[in-house]
This record gives sequence, C-alpha cells and structure tokens, in this order.
Amino acid sequence: MDILKDRRVILAGGAALALAAGLIVAVLVTSHPGAGGGAPPASQGGLVVQTGRDDDIKLDARRPLRCFVGGQFAGELPLGECAKRNGVATGALDVGLDPSGALAASGQAGAGITPLAPEAVTSLNAAQSSPDAQSQVPAAGPEVVAPPAAASGCLRYGPQGWGRLAGPANLGECVQALFDGRCVRPGAAAYGRWGERTLRLTPGRVEISSDNRTFRTLVEQAPDCALPAVG
Repeated sequence: MDILKDRRVILAGGAALALAAGLIVAVLVTSHPGAGGGAPPASQGGLVVQTGRDDDIKLDARRPLRCFVGGQFAGELPLGECAKRNGVATGALDVGLDPSGALAASGQAGAGITPLAPEAVTSLNAAQSSPDAQSQVPAAGPEVVAPPAAASGCLRYGPQGWGRLAGPANLGECVQALFDGRCVRPGAAAYGRWGERTLRLTPGRVEISSDNRTFRTLVEQAPDCALPAVG
C-alpha cells in the first residue's frame, strides 16, 4: 500500500490519464467533417459563375428568334419566316439584341433592336451558311470591354451592315463623322461603332455603350441636328 502513497507514482499516473484524454479529444476533433484547417468545400470544387441565359450561348440558324415587324413584337419565329413577315431577304434582315438583351430580328435596326457587333455578325453569317453548325454569339449578360485606344476604328451601320469610315479616329471625330447634321425620327435610331463601343443616335442625343445593351447619353444634339464637339 506504500506505493499508492508515493507522490511520484500519483503524479505519473495523473499525467498519463491527461495524455490519454488529450489524444481521444484530438482524434474526435480531426475526424469531424469540416474540422481542422483544410480548404473549404467551395474551394475544392471551384466557383463557377455563369451569366446570361443558357439558350443564348449558342445560336442555331433554324432557332426561332424574337421577331419584330414594323417595330411591334410578332412572336418567336425562324429567321426565314421573320424575314418574310418583314418583306426582306433573310440576308437583309437585321439581327441584334432587343432591350431585354435577348437575340431578336427585325426589318430595320432602331431603338427596339441594337445590331450585333461586327464579329458577332460574322459568326451568325457562318451559322446561316451551314444550318447544321452552331456558332458562338454574345451572351445576354455582363461583358468586360478593354478601354479603346485614343484613335480607333469608326464604323457606320447601314442597309448593307457595318461599313468602316476612312482611317482611325478619336471619339469626337467618329461621332461627328457619323451623326453631325443627321436627325432621326421618334422611335428610330442610327448606329455606329468606335473601337469596342457602340454609338447610337436617337432623337436629341447621341448615346454610347460598352456592352451593346446598356446606353448612356454621350452628348445632346441641337434642334438643327448639329452636334457639339465631344472632348
């Protein structure tokens, strides 16, 4: 019984029990899901952000589009049927984005339909020439546009599509070349491009957009259709 009275034996036994208890707690903590300093589940699987509608990612030439006739929505129709309703050939039908950002077609670009950017028109024409192929088109969601150079390409949109004006120009020169002295009637619009920016002339003002969907006023237009210099 003297061994139980020895303080050294008692202290050694207590330390052993404390160590055993600590090991048990450590095993329980490390085996619990989500415990410890490991990476969170979201970082293991990666974070994926998708913008726009799934059906706007690719365009089949036979897929129905939102069709506008005389500025009025006529339903979702195949490209050929929409062109027929508008009394134009399929190749002459304007295809772009409506105010909601959805792909749409119309007999004439205007305030209700913004023409697709030139590179998107090329992709669409490729899809039309090969009906079984699908081509990438801009999604109806946010996009990142690089700042344009001080002098960038200036394009005008007309019945034959996009046409480049002579030589690079700064923003003010492009706006003057496109719209100075030109007025549009209410409900109509005229379009141009400066670098990666879309320019739009509506009654009383010129607007600019970096995503081809959301426009802001760039400069007000005088009643005589003249435009002040754009700095």
